[in-house]
Amino acid sequence: MPIKIMSDLPAKAKLEDENIFVMDENRALEQQIRPLQILILNLMPLKQDTELQLLRAMSNTPLQIDITFMQMETHVSKNTSASHLLKFYNTFSEIKKQKFDGMIITGAPVEQLEFEDVNYWNEISEIMEWSNTHCTSTLHICWGAQAGLYYHYGVRKEMLKEKLSGIYNHTVLERKVPLMRGFDDIFFAPNSRYTGVSKKDIEANEKLTILAESEESGVYIVLADEGKHIFVLGHPEYDRLTLDLEYKRDLEKGINPSIPVNYYPNDDVMQKPNLSWRSHANNLYTNWLNYYVYQITPYELDSDGEDYNI
Repeated sequence: MPIKIMSDLPAKAKLEDENIFVMDENRALEQQIRPLQILILNLMPLKQDTELQLLRAMSNTPLQIDITFMQMETHVSKNTSASHLLKFYNTFSEIKKQKFDGMIITGAPVEQLEFEDVNYWNEISEIMEWSNTHCTSTLHICWGAQAGLYYHYGVRKEMLKEKLSGIYNHTVLERKVPLMRGFDDIFFAPNSRYTGVSKKDIEANEKLTILAESEESGVYIVLADEGKHIFVLGHPEYDRLTLDLEYKRDLEKGINPSIPVNYYPNDDVMQKPNLSWRSHANNLYTNWLNYYVYQITPYELDSDGEDYNI
């Protein structure tokens, strides 16, 4: 949340130069507050785990958030009970006439397929197109980020030599962008994927800006159209044991995976993994909700966009 100060306070300019959000008393008086409407398109197989992870990550903001979960109509989830989906999830046809302040598109275990070979590609393409006019800002995660970069900006994904799995160091490249407020120069984040995107392809598109990257895992956060679309190539919302469960699941399948990087103490899979990314994950989701949703979204979602909550 912003710091409210007098507009002529000398410290104001210095704080703004340090990328700290301040609000003068005139803007504060004009600001209207209501619950934010956030839509989550949950494509992960273990939907209840992802629900918990995302809700935990967004819980640190003082903003009130109303969550709507959405599932695909053209795909049947095999790992979540039908009763749970029926009770807690909507389909696109049920909500497409509504507008939302923000939307999250999660990862999905389909990254080794070509986008057009995913059985719900036509539906998710329609949803991503719809998001341009019905969501103030959309946050795309992992495969969702790759799909969004491809659909909106034509950036293709690339197969990696082996699965990228572990906790990687990332460097902030654009410190004065609001999404990166409060980030350390170097921060940790989980990655778990078989594919990535080319830095050259991102840099070739003037609408895209790389905000953070890793020497080991590549591009991590990409900003598009001043935050209309945000792409996070990793899984900042992961719990302490998510990579552990994925690693042991792959072992049981006979995939012979590599031990997740920088995850188990001394690479001993019997030891409890250290949790080293939670604070930056919370910061990322809080910054998105505040600077790209709350401060931008129309107060009346059905308005023509002229009555903004700023």
